[in-house]
Amino acid sequence: MNTSKLKVERRTAVLIAVMVALMLCLGLLGLCYGASWASPGEVFAVLTGADRSVVISDWRLPRVLAGLVFGAALGVAGAIFQNLTRNPMGSPDVIGLDAGAYTGALVAITVLSGTSAQLATGSVTGGLAVAAAIYLLAYQRGFSGLRLVVIGIAVNAMMTAVNSWIVLRAELEVAIAAVGWSAGSLNGVSWDDLTIPFALIAVLLILMTTRAHAMHQASLGDAVATATGVGLNRLRLLMVLVGVGCTATVTAVAGPIAFIALAAPQIGRRLAGAAGVPLLPAALTGAVLLQGADLLAQMLLAPVALPVGVVSTAIGGCYLIWLLTKEVRRA
Repeated sequence: MNTSKLKVERRTAVLIAVMVALMLCLGLLGLCYGASWASPGEVFAVLTGADRSVVISDWRLPRVLAGLVFGAALGVAGAIFQNLTRNPMGSPDVIGLDAGAYTGALVAITVLSGTSAQLATGSVTGGLAVAAAIYLLAYQRGFSGLRLVVIGIAVNAMMTAVNSWIVLRAELEVAIAAVGWSAGSLNGVSWDDLTIPFALIAVLLILMTTRAHAMHQASLGDAVATATGVGLNRLRLLMVLVGVGCTATVTAVAGPIAFIALAAPQIGRRLAGAAGVPLLPAALTGAVLLQGADLLAQMLLAPVALPVGVVSTAIGGCYLIWLLTKEVRRA
């Protein structure tokens, strides 16, 4: 038992080192790549303060950091809901939380003036409202992860229809902006857009880290969690709040970026060789996936930068087909 645990820990340590190296390489490439190529020496000079470049420090660096932090937040959100539902399909974008957060943001854009504060508030409110509705509908004589996923998929379809109706009823300029934003994009992200979201995500991740052990105990089953002193109702409420908070914060800034939250936790779990769905591998994998997807989005039709959600959806679609095929064979 100890030998097996030691192997998992060693494998996790190797995974962390590899993922950090990948993030640094992708980050450096993201700072170098653009309409004009910057050498690594120029990038290091800007980062150390020896030189000044508006393009690198004010345009590219916020985008690179947004990809890293938002990817980690989506990975953690996916891990939270996959542990909560005990199902690899239980991610925010599948069970309707992304769609709910997008509904709240659409209301802020179409009804209100669409300021950053209104977008953030609308996204969080929409995500929490959908999460509450799904939980209440799924809670029948006890909690069922599978029932939550099935109901979440149905709610996701309904919220998508509501979002389409809101866009169709909006003024043309607002509708065009909303549709473009709905793909999920890091284009034009600036420091002003990131200060509060980064702080909020940091608080949420630290809060969830303190309850990571209890989360893994709960993923083993209600009986095991209760026997080890875990308060399931309080823990589930905290997990939902943190998961929705991470998802809605990303949505408020970049729009709904699909499939990162679905794929990152399972890829991280398999790479780490862990029995459950650990948070750290999910966060690191999410950061690498979103950074890589954003670079591909910039390169595929250069000089036109695609929304990163287009690339992440294509990658996630392939992953979803593979996951469904594997689950069908297992059944």
